[in-house]
Amino acid sequence: MRIRIVDAFTDRPFAGNPAGVLLLDAFPADDRLQKVAAEVNHAETAFAHRLPEGGDADWALRWFTPATEVAMCGHATLATAHVLHTTGAHEGTVRFATRSGVLVATPAEDGSITLDFPTAPLTPETVPDGVAEALGAETLPTAFDTGPDIGDLVVELADEKTVVGLTPDLKALAAASERGIIATARAEDPGRGYDFVSRCFFPNIGIDEDPVTGSAHTALAPYWSERLGGTVLTGLQASPRSGRVRTELRGDRTLLTGRAVTVIDGELLA
Repeated sequence: MRIRIVDAFTDRPFAGNPAGVLLLDAFPADDRLQKVAAEVNHAETAFAHRLPEGGDADWALRWFTPATEVAMCGHATLATAHVLHTTGAHEGTVRFATRSGVLVATPAEDGSITLDFPTAPLTPETVPDGVAEALGAETLPTAFDTGPDIGDLVVELADEKTVVGLTPDLKALAAASERGIIATARAEDPGRGYDFVSRCFFPNIGIDEDPVTGSAHTALAPYWSERLGGTVLTGLQASPRSGRVRTELRGDRTLLTGRAVTVIDGELLA
């Protein structure tokens, strides 16, 4: 099987979020997919195969972390669309059949790709005991659950510097959260080209810190659109690799735009 490693939500190699991408004739057994994802050992590995013409989608798509299958992944979807378009396997807009419904990826002439994802429903709740201590920073008193497809908790911190400087206790964070924590704050200086910052920690699914999380921005887009008063915003995910996601809120849909770069193209022998 041909396997590629693609850095997503970046225009340069060794930045953004790396994802494995495998284009298959059909999905093998789940344990086989999980073993490949564990071997690749990136936040997600995407597996896709072409569907018959005339249906609601063009390709079937699944995502696996090194530990489990997930219901939604933005950066691995962007990476898969990038591979399809750069290799000529698919031209123009591509529709993916996924566990989160049909997701659409549309390439632009400038090389960017826009994903059409469902907007995460935000439900306010009190910050669970232990989250602030595990993060090592005080949070605002209200957190927001992101619904079943995302499954994370959004917490706002005092400022950008606090988010950038986080050194969380990941073991304690795993015990204090169901899946993961999205820590965010407004940008200190929007003149730098981004409106808010975030970092994402998912120790319960085998990802200590995700470099750039597209799915998280389906929750961050409505969260910050309400606070900042705009429907088109740019988020900086302030992980060590870093990356930017342009978001456009359209009611129950959120558009996520970014670029991707293929850094490895090889063959899976096992």
